[in-house]
Amino acid sequence: MRVGVIGLGSMGMGVALSLVRAGHEVFGCDVREAAQAELAAAGGRAAASPAGLPVDLEALVLLVVNAAQVDAVLFGAQGCVARMPKGAVVICSVTMAPEAARTLAGRIEGLGLLALDAPVSGGPLRAREGALSVMASGSGAAFAAAEPVLAAIAQKVWRLGEAAGVGSTVKMVNQLLAGVHIAAAAEALALGIRAGADPGMLFEVISASAGSSWMWQNRVPHILAGDDTPLSAVNIFVKDLGIVLDQARALTFPLPLAAAAHQLFLAAAASGHGARDDAFVIRVWQALTGIELPHGD
Repeated sequence: MRVGVIGLGSMGMGVALSLVRAGHEVFGCDVREAAQAELAAAGGRAAASPAGLPVDLEALVLLVVNAAQVDAVLFGAQGCVARMPKGAVVICSVTMAPEAARTLAGRIEGLGLLALDAPVSGGPLRAREGALSVMASGSGAAFAAAEPVLAAIAQKVWRLGEAAGVGSTVKMVNQLLAGVHIAAAAEALALGIRAGADPGMLFEVISASAGSSWMWQNRVPHILAGDDTPLSAVNIFVKDLGIVLDQARALTFPLPLAAAAHQLFLAAAASGHGARDDAFVIRVWQALTGIELPHGD
């Protein structure tokens, strides 16, 4: 199957490599030359812009940062969607507001293409393993067209109905929890450090106790290693929790925990850490209290 992947970041590269490994003919798009080279070395083909993708793609996976970038890569001056053949499927795995997902699907379908609202979860490692969780909604025809792609990249595909926006709604809820859990993990570790606990032992004990979470076990090791390389950046949760809060405001629905977490990510971004790994929201507490963070080996 001829598949395009736009956005070869930590998630998109894993998806592209999984598709190559599954035997698909993969065309990736990213402005970064290093990402293009990595895909080419694995057997894919790379382009610097969507206009450089072939015109006969059967499927296109979008893993860019936000809805504005989706609009640009599909419909902008260098966009590719108008050149895709009728019946091809666009799989949008970008976290965006449900209403934006519905609008996007309508525009795609208006061009005679199929649209799948299909955000993903699992992180860069699972992306490279082809073991993501996909929260998808769309027509039966869209699911059928996307099935070879989903089989290559996902361990679990949740079919959430035929209406675009349902997948994005479920991902929005996931991101609420993920953001709150990361902020809570950072707060707890910071308190333990301030109180004199050894951070490594604290991690081991909590990981085996009722207070643990997936985010505690996944993110705290980044802090212990002193490695703020962004697998998922602080700015991602500035955006994603912003989507959550915007939706809640439209529904007149209070979200005090999500709002507090959003303020913490905003504070980290405002302090110059927006591009760093999201676990380093802990630097907000470092700035406030003067705690010393681990430096790794």
